[in-house]
Amino acid sequence: MDMTGARWRKSTKSGGNGGNCVEVADNLPGVVLVRDTKDRDGGTLTFSPQSWRGFVAMTRDAG
Repeated sequence: MDMTGARWRKSTKSGGNGGNCVEVADNLPGVVLVRDTKDRDGGTLTFSPQSWRGFVAMTRDAG
């Protein structure tokens, strides 16, 4: 998958102490990408936009 155009942003729920942080790129057509801020060259999770919306909604409901 070509991720060269991905615009990454830090999750608003990430910790401010440099600990548990993730970045999200939701500007590419048909995919939402998620990666670990501390390991940007590591693995990247790929979600469909619908699956990502469901995941975010579920985590909001649990919080």
